[in-house]
Amino acid sequence: MVRPRPGRPSQGLLVVDRTVFPCALGRGGITAFKREGDGGTPLGPMTALWGYRRPGRGFPPPTRLPMLPAAPTLGWCDAPGDRNYNRPVRLPYPASSETMQRADRLYDVVLVLDWNMRPAIRGRGSAIFLHIARPGYTPTEGCIAVSPGTMRRLLPRIGAGTVVRVER
Repeated sequence: MVRPRPGRPSQGLLVVDRTVFPCALGRGGITAFKREGDGGTPLGPMTALWGYRRPGRGFPPPTRLPMLPAAPTLGWCDAPGDRNYNRPVRLPYPASSETMQRADRLYDVVLVLDWNMRPAIRGRGSAIFLHIARPGYTPTEGCIAVSPGTMRRLLPRIGAGTVVRVER
């Protein structure tokens, strides 16, 4: 479960069993009306589907979640009008998309959550992930982000079908 940190809407508390971990949320806080580009973290349950790991940046601990290598050509389409909206794509891609092999370490390990995936509704938000946080837990574009140490502790507990519930 993820809840906002009191007084800091772009930071949260991720609760697993009885352990509480700090996390970063979207710059727009938690929203029930997620829209592309609003910077909000969607309210509600999201299921972990699969993950990506960046080769050469350390091997994550074992997990029951399918993990794929994040190749330099891996992107994620965030163009609402494109037929591959909110789907992985091969870079270079003609429509707007983000690279999954970033220069920073944010996507060294990234878990894909099922927000707006089946079916993908244009403009309802894309690329909602659980990934590595920036120092100081600065805001994301709508994802949930945790420290590398927290990610190492979470991965063995996460499998396909694990639900991340975002609450207010």
